Amino acid sequence: MRRVIVTNKTRLSASVVNAIYCDSFLCQLRGLMFRRSLDLQEGLLLVQKGDSKIEAAIHMLFMWINLAVVWIDTAGQVVDVRLARRWRPIYIPRSPARYILEMHTDRIGDFEIGDRIEISRIQAG
Repeated sequence: MRRVIVTNKTRLSASVVNAIYCDSFLCQLRGLMFRRSLDLQEGLLLVQKGDSKIEAAIHMLFMWINLAVVWIDTAGQVVDVRLARRWRPIYIPRSPARYILEMHTDRIGDFEIGDRIEISRIQAG
């Protein structure tokens, strides 16, 4: 399981998110389903092949917790931010996105549309 650090370069006061890098179909299908909690610094980064609204859509079926969701395009710019409520059928970003960052609901204020995001691979060591 690969991990990355997601940093909001626009809001340096926001703490980083330690996210699982999820680019396979099975990883994305499971996502955070059936999780009962999520640490404040923990997240899941869903990665698509390119910018798209439909491919970046998420569902909240079988979710036991609400999530803060940030959609990021290929250029690293936040294109949408939403509170995703459990058991809702679909959330589609306002603009095409390649990355979908799912994290603890308390983190929703750490990101706004237009923010610049950096995704860094954690070095094994």
